[in-house]
Amino acid sequence: MAWLIVWAVGTWGKDEAKRCPASSCPFWSPLSPRPTLPEPVPLGPRAPAGRMEFSELIRTGRAQAELLPGPEEPPLRGTLCVTGHHLLLSPGPPSTADLWLLLLRSVDSIEKRVAGDSGTITLRCKDLRVLQLDIEGVEATLDIARSIEALSSLESVITSFPFFYRPKGLRLGDAWHFHPPECYYKRVARETNAWRLSEVNQDFSLCPSYPRAVIVPRAVDDDALARSARFRQGGRFPVLCYHHAPSGTVLLRSSQPLTGPQKRRCAEDEDLLRAVLAGAHPGARGFIVDTRSAQAAKQARMTGGGTEAKAAYPGWKRLHRPLEREGACILVHGAEGRDSTLLVTSLAQLILDPLSRTITGFQELVEREWIQAGHPFQLRCAHSAFSHARPKHEAPTFLLFLDCVWQLGRQFPLSLEFGEGLLLALFEHAYASPFGTFLCNSEKERCLCEVRTRTHSLWSGLNQLKEQRKLRNPLYVLNPLAIWPSVEPQSLRLWQGLFLRWTRPPESSEVAWEKVKEAHKALIAHLLVRGEHDDVAPKVKTTVPETTAVVS
Repeated sequence: MAWLIVWAVGTWGKDEAKRCPASSCPFWSPLSPRPTLPEPVPLGPRAPAGRMEFSELIRTGRAQAELLPGPEEPPLRGTLCVTGHHLLLSPGPPSTADLWLLLLRSVDSIEKRVAGDSGTITLRCKDLRVLQLDIEGVEATLDIARSIEALSSLESVITSFPFFYRPKGLRLGDAWHFHPPECYYKRVARETNAWRLSEVNQDFSLCPSYPRAVIVPRAVDDDALARSARFRQGGRFPVLCYHHAPSGTVLLRSSQPLTGPQKRRCAEDEDLLRAVLAGAHPGARGFIVDTRSAQAAKQARMTGGGTEAKAAYPGWKRLHRPLEREGACILVHGAEGRDSTLLVTSLAQLILDPLSRTITGFQELVEREWIQAGHPFQLRCAHSAFSHARPKHEAPTFLLFLDCVWQLGRQFPLSLEFGEGLLLALFEHAYASPFGTFLCNSEKERCLCEVRTRTHSLWSGLNQLKEQRKLRNPLYVLNPLAIWPSVEPQSLRLWQGLFLRWTRPPESSEVAWEKVKEAHKALIAHLLVRGEHDDVAPKVKTTVPETTAVVS
């Protein structure tokens, strides 16, 4: 399983780089304590001295402008308006074009130039679009640029667009209960008596970045979990994330143990991992997969972190190298356990579990292994490729995960029920979204900001019937087997549908769907004709399950 690290992490890995009203929701320090005190970073809204009005940041409300949206689209001329969350252009007569709208949160960087009595603003967006606005008037150009800069970089969570978005057909609260991780945990607890659902983190005091409920060995009580949490960075003690029913083995994740230079130990942490092996099949063994290099793990010990000592964890072997098909229990961690750890565990589940490859299963996987597991989306996705700022807490870890999933879909085109459309949607919404699903850095922050009661869930939007057709893979066939991809360099491809889609627009999903249906009809007609000619009752099998990866 750890060979996934070679494929997925590479040099990208950065591991790991009481109820209150939402109006008083400041997050000025990281929620996960480190062995060394980090530089404070604002994770959420600042406590304002007074009520902030968007009008205070809008220097010019409107101007005449021409938009150059891209190489494949004609220019659009009309009235440019700046609102609290959007930049919009209304085409004047005689144009019949629709209103053009851009969520300001999606702007990554701004470049402005003036010449004569006009100016140009170039907007580079987090979804990799590059837009050019030619604006009449130098003062209007500069004022609009300043307005966009201020409104696109607001730090407050509760002033972001999801708290104002009220689409028709959706109700607040819908779909927030659609993919609760507790459902998966309860299913695992029914499959085996060795595990139980614990609410030891109900108030988030044990681990600020974990959800309220986690699944742990039944033989370990909550007091032992609390002691184990104090021994792990940020309180992220080992928890189950996947149960492989056929073999009885499990996949776990955590953060690094705080052994330090004195090589500290924790009896409760050792007992927890011992209980994991005891709950599996007789003679079970385990591997601890460290997503860091051996050198990085050694350096971490000098700052209070470290690795599990061999003598303290009998039955568990620590690895920094590829591991495949061992049929053993696996614990994955790096430093914080919120980045490359989640990348490896989620990809492993996608490869092993057929249910995770369905649309619903994949959404559950993202919710459970990324959102609920504490990936700091607001920190990691604050900027994209065009930003001049390079804060150490930013990293495209979630984009790397989506790219790996796309590579899987390309090599196994029949095994994923969803297509590229779902991956592109998740990429866009992770960086800028009208929905609240990817807001904040943990479930604790989302609870404090009342995200679940004051914003809409992304899943409610994606699971509408009109959207499902765009997301579904028409070639999908349920494949009960594991899908092991080729990770050779020649087997990997550039994801043109994302990285080149604004310079080489992909074919419309509707057009592609119609082509697939026409080809399907032609195939059936051909097989029917051949069956009549051979005087044999036609037996049409419309799809053929794949058995090997496509590497060409």
